[in-house]
Amino acid sequence: MRSNYNVNLFDLLMALSTAVDLVSPALSGHHKRVAHIAFGIGSELGWKPEALNDLVVAGALHDIGAFSLQQRTDTLQFDMEAPYRHAEAGYLFLRRFDLFSQTASVVRHHHARWDDGAGAVAFGEKVPEASHLLHLADRVDILIDRQRNVLGQAADITRRIEDNAGRMFLPPFVDAFGHLASREYFWLDAVSPHVDRILAKQVKLAAVELGMDEMENLAVLFSRIIDFKSSFTSTHTSGVAATAEALSGLAGFSQAERQQMRIAGYFHDLGKLAVPAEILEKPAKLTDQEFNVIRGHAFYTRRILEAISGLDVINEWASSHHERLDGDGYPFHDGDDELSLGARIVAVADVFTALAEDRPYRKAMTPDEILEILRQMTEDAKLDAKIVELLKGNFDEVNGVRMNAQLAAAKEYNEFVQALSVATG
Repeated sequence: MRSNYNVNLFDLLMALSTAVDLVSPALSGHHKRVAHIAFGIGSELGWKPEALNDLVVAGALHDIGAFSLQQRTDTLQFDMEAPYRHAEAGYLFLRRFDLFSQTASVVRHHHARWDDGAGAVAFGEKVPEASHLLHLADRVDILIDRQRNVLGQAADITRRIEDNAGRMFLPPFVDAFGHLASREYFWLDAVSPHVDRILAKQVKLAAVELGMDEMENLAVLFSRIIDFKSSFTSTHTSGVAATAEALSGLAGFSQAERQQMRIAGYFHDLGKLAVPAEILEKPAKLTDQEFNVIRGHAFYTRRILEAISGLDVINEWASSHHERLDGDGYPFHDGDDELSLGARIVAVADVFTALAEDRPYRKAMTPDEILEILRQMTEDAKLDAKIVELLKGNFDEVNGVRMNAQLAAAKEYNEFVQALSVATG
């Protein structure tokens, strides 16, 4: 088993930003374009490569705290009202992980207005210059109408930005943008469907080596971003990770393999970055269109995790949790012959945890009800009978592990909500 993972940070960021922007066609590519625009302005200002790299990371993740479709579409208003809640949420998440600790403060203030210098300080701390630059890049992108030729819009967009120098934006940054905006290539690159490739040639983000514990911390970070979209999902991933680890131990997995299983559990719903909170919280039956959005999440889990070298086993376990032994699952329709033992364990852990927790449309089921549904799913060749039998024979132990993990996650969620409320009023 690997003890270290080589993470191509740029590829991971691009995959994550793609998933986050999938909540609406109107937002497609937004994070990548903002990262590109910010990089261009920063280069025009003569920023050092390290600062430019940090800027690209922040650009790729800046709206990761916007949970709902409404929050994301609100950001499309040029002079938006109350922009700070999603920025603060992103900050509270990103500050937890060393890899993004510097990014966190930049994300926190990426809607800070300059206000003739008054915006140099916010929340009792100095606003990073990168935040002001990111704010400018973000607003430039939302002014671009991608249904029209971009060169025909360039002068009007530049004029609107310049009209807000001093009020919304730091004047030297506006000047740098003006110089950049006079060049056609800047605009054509910004709207290119290959903007990530263009950015990849410009940015020098070094690969990052993460140990097992650091990889688990990264998995926990993104599980919180996903789960904390809704009170109904706030503890789900923690329950799946704990259940999967417990079942893998009962199945004879080594201590190291059990940690891998826990990481797979934390990563399994990573693709739900693409699912807005309105769908996750809907108390009624989902429409076909809404269910199709849900069905895509395991696919995006697979594609995002492919950006991490050496994570193949964990990726297969995590992204196969909706596959079924009869081949009638999704999104790959793998069946009995293709599914590993680890994938089967995560699938059982996911179903078990979902049945044992409250959902918008029903209350948590009783142990007898849960076991009956799991039994029926084994008879229908959906889940592995041996794994379900392990769960049944050790029900109190496994259920206790799940409950303790979800209670801890619920406490963390409540602390997050309280911190967010205090910060944003």
